[in-house]
Amino acid sequence: MIYFASDFHLGADIGGTTSREREKTICRWLDTIKEDAERIFLVGDVFDFWFEFKHVIPKGYVRILGKLAELRDAGIPIEFFIGNHDMWMFKYFETELGIPIHKHPVIREYGGKKMMIGHGDGLGPGDTKYKILKKVFRNPIAQRLFAATHPAIGFGIAQAWSESSRRKKGDGEREFLGEKGEWLIAYCNRKIETTQVDYFVFGHRHLPIDYLLKDGKTRYINLGEWMMVNSYAVFDGNDMQVKFFENPDGVVFNNQSPIKKE
Repeated sequence: MIYFASDFHLGADIGGTTSREREKTICRWLDTIKEDAERIFLVGDVFDFWFEFKHVIPKGYVRILGKLAELRDAGIPIEFFIGNHDMWMFKYFETELGIPIHKHPVIREYGGKKMMIGHGDGLGPGDTKYKILKKVFRNPIAQRLFAATHPAIGFGIAQAWSESSRRKKGDGEREFLGEKGEWLIAYCNRKIETTQVDYFVFGHRHLPIDYLLKDGKTRYINLGEWMMVNSYAVFDGNDMQVKFFENPDGVVFNNQSPIKKE
């Protein structure tokens, strides 16, 4: 079994749970999958904010870091994709945990199925302001300037920005917008014209989605989030499914789902 999960947003008390409660839930999930997990993909925004200074990383996360170390020591490969909230992850996971970091989507093949995996931020049409900010945040000069600030100041600024971003989104991100409104569906429908894959696996959207694309065979999977619904995906060597942990009422949006009316 290959497992995929994203958007834990650890460090933020949101969605009706505290970060610590959510961290414990995620560790319970990791315990349930460790017996049959061939590989685990963490597909971005695992942390609500992350920045590695030379000798400092964000405090907390003892449980999740310890659990990931335990799984790696047991020989389970884990791969990490940076998201828009934890894009300033550099070498810590690689050197301390043996977990490679991906900054861009990758294409992998398992069981004869090809899949493009990535966080999904900045892909597709629209979201112009974020795309500009992303270039600034990824700039080495900007990163060095931020690293020159005291961690207490830097983390405070980042957390304020993160909270402001969530307030602007509101509850709209939890409504399915249909093929025309979902930027990642638009991106995937264009991408299949030049790239042959069986699955696009993204996070970022905060909505569990399993959508059949315009060619009638390729599927776009969005992993959802762990602030409210605890969703993830699993590939069993033949098919991929979106599932929920400790949430019997979880809903996966697809081609038959009602579309939000503007």
